[in-house]
Amino acid sequence: MESEKPPKDFSYSKASSILYCSLKLTAIFLLTIVPLLFILSSPTSTATTLTLSYLHQWRKALYRNATKELDDMNAKLQDSVTFLPLKDLRFANKPMEGHTWFMSSLNDTFEEGETQHIYFPSETSNGRLLCINGRNQHDGSMNSYGLAWPGSLPSTATLLPGLTFVSDTYYDHENLWHGLCAVTPFVGWHMKNQCREKPTRWVLFHQGEVRTRTGSWVQNIMRATFEEEMKVEYFNQEESSSSSSSSSYKGAYCFEKAVVMRHNEGKMGQERRLKVYNMLRCKTRQFCNMDFKDDSTSSRDKAVIRLTLLMRKGARSFKNESAVIQIFKRECERVENCKLTVAQSENLGFCDQVKLLSSTDIVATPHGAQLTNMVFMDRNSSVMEFFPKGWLKHAGVGQYVFQWLASWAGISHEGAWWDPNGESCPYPENDFRCFTEIYKNGRVGYNESYFADWARRVIDAAKAKKQAQASNLQHEGSSNCECS
Repeated sequence: MESEKPPKDFSYSKASSILYCSLKLTAIFLLTIVPLLFILSSPTSTATTLTLSYLHQWRKALYRNATKELDDMNAKLQDSVTFLPLKDLRFANKPMEGHTWFMSSLNDTFEEGETQHIYFPSETSNGRLLCINGRNQHDGSMNSYGLAWPGSLPSTATLLPGLTFVSDTYYDHENLWHGLCAVTPFVGWHMKNQCREKPTRWVLFHQGEVRTRTGSWVQNIMRATFEEEMKVEYFNQEESSSSSSSSSYKGAYCFEKAVVMRHNEGKMGQERRLKVYNMLRCKTRQFCNMDFKDDSTSSRDKAVIRLTLLMRKGARSFKNESAVIQIFKRECERVENCKLTVAQSENLGFCDQVKLLSSTDIVATPHGAQLTNMVFMDRNSSVMEFFPKGWLKHAGVGQYVFQWLASWAGISHEGAWWDPNGESCPYPENDFRCFTEIYKNGRVGYNESYFADWARRVIDAAKAKKQAQASNLQHEGSSNCECS
């Protein structure tokens, strides 16, 4: 598959519009060819001298006029840049459908199985660059965007060189799961383009409102993937005014090259998703200086099953951790070469999480952000998820996000357990306050017989998979990541 690149005519190094070049060529023709024809047709040297003198004056006057015309035309091109609201409130009832309400006038580029995106400059943008006036952090409709010719940027605009990744998400860049879903499309685009160029900066929006940072976990993954710090551009906030008009381009920033994503993972195909998550787990392991040697499948008889109970504190934690630990410990001891690790997610740094989950075949944990770390596990590893009372009925599709992530990353989600016991809701049965005020931050109990039977089945299945890997000599121990 050929990599995406802007047409040669849209290279910033040439930086001039077709109209601007045409006027220059016309002026050059008039100032050189026409005087030469006058000279060649003159019958005497005196006439030639007089003609040359006259033509010299004429040429100077014409040059001044042509220059003024060109400057006036360029000024008109600069002033003609139209800025539109980043968040189009006309589509507030369907903000994520179609073109979305972010840069709603622009169409996505879409290839089957790849990420939906917009690239600047390109044939679609007619060679124009993306410019953004986007300092407002509270109202995306007050931020704006426009397209400008490289040689005719708005007079007050700042040109930012290199490649800029622009992300808009309906959700939260600082949340582990939502933040990951916002950045992985850029990794997919980067891989599809043979990893030719790394981003110079990132620009992050939440519903058109500029954000100054993403979570440290996401920053570390992107630092590992692109082998440099994730620089987030937020347009000199100290110099800006949140009340600036969205229709003005004063203080706009234009990007030499830009890729815009506004659908998160959107229509990215499963083949591309698997490649992206393979790259993420490989790059983070390199970043954390992990030894890629894996002896856990050295032979059929010695296949080691690495089971991790990943605990959390507060909301959605286990009510009786010791009871849950004893159940899994007993089932693990039943199987030869099963090793149980119990870890507290809040006590782990980024590389601690990478190393622990990279060395885990089965992770059992309550629903929560810590489960996003499954992306560091080997493909075909297993996940067991636990919920408090009330989630199954009231939480909606959000309770399935880690099932989706497991599928995207090639992990086997082994199902979930929803606690049937817990605090009752004082509101009517279908009142959403039951979830937001009672169930959302509830804690998880346990069912000894169910947990034991479930753990036994998952451990036995994991052992069979590890034995098959040992027989087929299938290991993920290679340190050669794509794009390395």
